[in-house]
Amino acid sequence: MTSVRRRDLLALAVGLAVASWLLVRAGYGSLPQLQWWLPVPLGVLAVAELLGARTLAARLSAQRDRRPPPGRAPGATRPVEPMLVARVAVLAQASAYVGAVLVGCWAGLLLHTVPQLGRLSAATADTVTGVLGVLFAAALTGAALWLEHVCKIPPDGDDDAAAPSARA
Repeated sequence: MTSVRRRDLLALAVGLAVASWLLVRAGYGSLPQLQWWLPVPLGVLAVAELLGARTLAARLSAQRDRRPPPGRAPGATRPVEPMLVARVAVLAQASAYVGAVLVGCWAGLLLHTVPQLGRLSAATADTVTGVLGVLFAAALTGAALWLEHVCKIPPDGDDDAAAPSARA
């Protein structure tokens, strides 16, 4: 499996920013009011992926070093299943793309609302929502890229140390 290319994420975000700016510009008056809490689930997902990456990194590091993770007694941690790591890597890649898409969409909204701040009363609240959306979506993308990095096999080529042993 190949890693997510940052160039692809950037191109996706920029392209969708332009496309969503055009759509928002054409139909901004007919959009419902955007609530500030709409992008909050992205932040929750970003925190979940950060915590998952931190936990998985500690477990994989402990397994590679043949020692228990911090705060655990020897033998208290089960080996990390290779399929779990593969599934988490796929989740991380999907989250990185979703985050990039949403960065572009929220940025497109901002491209329209920021210049309208003095003219439209709804633009102020929508700008706050757009800024939160960009921040949370970027956090999701960053967390997903870190999670994907955690799932990589170490560069030393020692596949036996990276793969969990079948012994219990």
